[in-house]
Amino acid sequence: MSTIDKIIEEINSLRPIPKVAHRVLAIVDDPNSSASDLAEVVMYDQSLTANVLRICNSPFYALPRKIDSIDQAVAYLGMGKIAEMVLMKMGADYLKAEHKGYDLREGDLWMHAVSSAVIAKEICELKKVRNQQLIFTAALLKDIGKVILHRYVGEMFDQIFTLVEKEQVTFREAEKKVIGIDHAELGARVAKKWQFSAKMVHIIGNHHLNGSWSEEDIETAIVYLADTICMMMGLGVGCDGLAYRFHNKVVRTLQISDVDIQGIMAGFGQRLHEVEELMGMC
Repeated sequence: MSTIDKIIEEINSLRPIPKVAHRVLAIVDDPNSSASDLAEVVMYDQSLTANVLRICNSPFYALPRKIDSIDQAVAYLGMGKIAEMVLMKMGADYLKAEHKGYDLREGDLWMHAVSSAVIAKEICELKKVRNQQLIFTAALLKDIGKVILHRYVGEMFDQIFTLVEKEQVTFREAEKKVIGIDHAELGARVAKKWQFSAKMVHIIGNHHLNGSWSEEDIETAIVYLADTICMMMGLGVGCDGLAYRFHNKVVRTLQISDVDIQGIMAGFGQRLHEVEELMGMC
């Protein structure tokens, strides 16, 4: 069996995401759905309900009163934020582990995922971008391909790193040349297997802007920029580190200034302890 065949087989054996996550996403995307629809789905999962309430009452949200029910949580925070909590709980189950091939200790990939999602949301709010739920979810799960690929990267690391150094290619390009598939492409395959939307599959597969990115594709640009900012800040960075290209056209397209980026980094740095607490609750 070829390496690619083995990898594809691992996709098929990867634990599917919980049905409740799909239902929550569907409710949030449906303009005819209500807060009570979302509350009803979440409250029937006792473990998820307890987790959401813990997060609601964390310093990250700093609510003026204690939240005792999912109905209250939705009323105070809105459907979008409750959906984010559900997705973070789901993401933690896949991303928290150690991923040795990328030199990521336990929790590193999870730190990078949550940080990327939070920063992507901040960029959305700064630029008043729609589709925030899509962007948050894509930023959170963009590196899901590493969960499978890290074993193969570990086995072939010397070949990959030699290509990065000698041929000045990106880490993703070196993965593709040596293994036959890169973590972004593999992540897109996982997202498709999980029956995410075509747009979600596209963003995950192109989050390094490795495809033919167009300036109209704002969602992918934001996920890319959030990922880059996290790497610049050293948040959950592995051996691939900054071995990727910086695309200046993204900041021009998004009309993000250096001052904006510095402000995002400074603001996130001040909230890092709260984000770490949030991660520990998932």
